Amino acid sequence: MADIPDKNKEDDELAGTEQPFVQHLMELRDRLLYCVYGLAIAGILLSFWPGPSGLIDLIAVPIRAHMPHDAKLIAVGVFSPFFVPLKVLAMTAVLLALPWLMYQLWMFVAPGLYSHEKKFALPLIFFGSLLAYAGIAFVQFFVLDKMFGFIQRFTPASVAATPDIASYVEAILSLYIAFGVAFQVPIVVMLLVKFEMVTVEKLRSFRGYFIVVAFVVAAVLTPPDVISQLSLAIPMCLLYEVGILGARYFSRHSKAPEESTDTAPP
Repeated sequence: MADIPDKNKEDDELAGTEQPFVQHLMELRDRLLYCVYGLAIAGILLSFWPGPSGLIDLIAVPIRAHMPHDAKLIAVGVFSPFFVPLKVLAMTAVLLALPWLMYQLWMFVAPGLYSHEKKFALPLIFFGSLLAYAGIAFVQFFVLDKMFGFIQRFTPASVAATPDIASYVEAILSLYIAFGVAFQVPIVVMLLVKFEMVTVEKLRSFRGYFIVVAFVVAAVLTPPDVISQLSLAIPMCLLYEVGILGARYFSRHSKAPEESTDTAPP
C-alpha cells in the first residue's frame, strides 16, 4: 500500500530545508566575519574623518558649552589621551555599522523563518536600529546639555569644573547605552504580543504600573539629577504607547496563513 503523504509536511514551506550542524557553524562563522569586516571598514572611515580627535571634540560639545570659554577637559591618566579616543572610535564604529550588523543577524536566522515571520522580523530589526540611533541622538543633542546646565548651577563659584576626559566619556557612553536600550521598549512590547505572552488589553491595563517601572529604571540608569531621569522616563512611557499601537498592527499583518482543509471526495 502506498504511503499517504503527510499534508502538514507538504504545506510546511521549511520542510526539507534543514541543514547539518556543521553547516550552521560555517554559516555563523561567515556572518561573524562579515560583521568584523563591516566594523573594520567603519573604523577606517572614521579614523580618516572626523578622526579620533574630532569624535572627542564632538561628544565634548555639550559639556564645554557650560564651561568657561578657555576651559578644556583634562586627562589625568598617562595613557588617557591615546586610549580614550580609540575607545570612542570603536564605539562609534559599532554604531555606524549597526544596520550592517543587524542585517547579518537577519541573514543568519532568515532561512529558519516562515514567510509570515519574515514579514514581522525584518521591520523590527531595522526599526530597532532606528530607535537606538534616536536614543543616542536624544542624549547627545538634548539630555547632556540640559543635564550639565542643571549641574553647573549647583557648582560653587570657588570650584573650577574641569572633568577628566576618561570619566566623562565613561559617563556619557553609559547614557548612550542606557537610552539606546530603553528606546527598544516598542520592540519588546510587540514581541511579547507576537509570541502571545501578553495581550494588548493586558498591556493597556498595565500602563499605570509601567509608568512606575519607567521612573525606577530611569533612577537606576541615569545620574542622580532630575533632568536626565525625566528625560529617560517620559520617552519610555511614550514609547510604551507606540509599542501597543505597533503590536496591534504587526499582530494583524504577520499572522500565519490558515491551513486549508480539503474536502473528502464523495
